[in-house]
Amino acid sequence: MNEIMTRLFGYAKEHYGVEPDHPFSTAPDYSVLRHHGTRKWFALVMHVPYSKLGLSGEERVDILNIKCDPILSGSLRMEKGYFPAYHMNHEGWLTILLDGTVPFEEIVPLLDLSYELTMKKPKKRRNPQ
Repeated sequence: MNEIMTRLFGYAKEHYGVEPDHPFSTAPDYSVLRHHGTRKWFALVMHVPYSKLGLSGEERVDILNIKCDPILSGSLRMEKGYFPAYHMNHEGWLTILLDGTVPFEEIVPLLDLSYELTMKKPKKRRNPQ
């Protein structure tokens, strides 16, 4: 596990009270961060070849998939280290390189946003009239 992943998982434990779980028997090094109660994902960490992101090389790199506002995601994908979500909906999710290209301090607010976007929404009360 690289330093950014260690810090990311530490942040998730401290701020959200969650630890990564590993739901994929075929990919035990993939980690998921989930909400308590709903078990809904707000982050997924994977280890994929650069080529899967449209980059040259078959070396593997750690990536983070997070839920993101589509407009923000579109802007970020123009920056180095951000990509359309790998293996997720490209509109609602974003992939971030965890190789140091994107500083941890830039990742944290995006993880917070993903956490908020994936929270269970309160049911709307209907107005009896």
